[in-house]
Amino acid sequence: MNRSDFLAALRATLGPDGLSTDPSDLTHWGRDWTRSLAPDPLAVVWPRDTAEVAAVVRACAAAGTAIVPSGGRTGLAGGAVAAHGEVVLSLDRLRDIGPVDGLNRSVTVGAGVPNSVLQTALVPHGLWWPVDLASKGSATVGGNLATNAGGLRVLRYGHARNWVLGVQVVWASGEITQLGGALHKDNSGYALQQLLVGGEGTLGILTAATLALAPLPGPSEVALVGVRDLGAAVALFGALRQLPVVVNAFEALTDLCLEQVIAHTGMARPLQPCATYALFDVENPRGADLAEWLAGQAGLVQDAALATDRTQADKLWSYRERITESLQPRRPHKNDVSVPVSSMAGLAAEVAQWFATHRPGWQVALFGHVGDGNLHVNALAPSDLAQKDWRLACEQADQALYGLVAARGGSLSAEHGIGLLKKPYLSITRPAAELAAMRAVKRALDPGNLLNPGKIFDL
Repeated sequence: MNRSDFLAALRATLGPDGLSTDPSDLTHWGRDWTRSLAPDPLAVVWPRDTAEVAAVVRACAAAGTAIVPSGGRTGLAGGAVAAHGEVVLSLDRLRDIGPVDGLNRSVTVGAGVPNSVLQTALVPHGLWWPVDLASKGSATVGGNLATNAGGLRVLRYGHARNWVLGVQVVWASGEITQLGGALHKDNSGYALQQLLVGGEGTLGILTAATLALAPLPGPSEVALVGVRDLGAAVALFGALRQLPVVVNAFEALTDLCLEQVIAHTGMARPLQPCATYALFDVENPRGADLAEWLAGQAGLVQDAALATDRTQADKLWSYRERITESLQPRRPHKNDVSVPVSSMAGLAAEVAQWFATHRPGWQVALFGHVGDGNLHVNALAPSDLAQKDWRLACEQADQALYGLVAARGGSLSAEHGIGLLKKPYLSITRPAAELAAMRAVKRALDPGNLLNPGKIFDL
């Protein structure tokens, strides 16, 4: 089948508004938040339901045309980039939200439901899906599961895989299968739904999921605290955990991050300038006096702001949540690594030393989730450095960073997956036998290498 006949067949299946080859659509839908990779898809399709997803997969399989599943495209590793003439299969129209089972604390939703829309629908039931992302307005349930997303509250709730009971999947053959269901306990064989979570769309296309839900968090107290460095932030986290509170989140950011947010948004500086800031959110059922506790942490705390109401709490959170958009004009080269919490300060110091020695004059913005050892390393492009030189220098910096991470038993991807960008480096932290097992699974489930080929590893 030639290209024209193939596209005509897809359009006949999906309707006139279900397929586009318009260059602007190809550019928009063919990439994620990664801007260093140029998209080059053949077409973009928008199926309306699982049956149409299966029809697209069968047609692509027959034509030998690869597929890139697409959610909210908020990833930063190139996992949703279509760079080699693939069909982008957008799940944007799969937005059904089924009845909420309040007693079972579960709900079945389409893969295209944005996080923020789901949370709004759950509020009347006193429930939420506790995968809380700064990109909640754009990120989707399907994308969350494909990357096993974490977010701001992993410390308390864990990753997305902790909150999925079952999934509906379209395999590379076009067959539709329900894996799992609404059961909280089921030990009858392999939990194949968990194999697909974190698979980046390389093993099957998730079209719907039955999610486990949690009660809405109770009232919380939020504080932004200035400290001398990340080591002090980690020490403060350890001290906070000794209090009779429930720690929902504990974040850290360097002053460069805060400066960029202030410059980008026009928000006022919340504290006196400090090298690093810690932001924490706790439920305090026993009424611990956090102001008194902070005052007693004089060896760690240089300045602090404790929110007195929800409006102030939201404003303090916005200094953290708006970092990514505020850094974007600086062409940041992003990394998303993790190490044991006890190694986080050491890694940050080693990263700072490496850049000071090998990339003097570069600015590096660090922020992350202290509670789970996740550090976001953002190198900001010098204004006088050509794009090709910038990319080469960043590749060299990546190699050094991943070596430091591996030496501390860490991962080169804490949240955003491997995609295209981190594929060359995966062997630094994953042994050959493990990669061979992954390839064996891929070949078994997708023998034609139809689904998101070239992501995570090459076959």
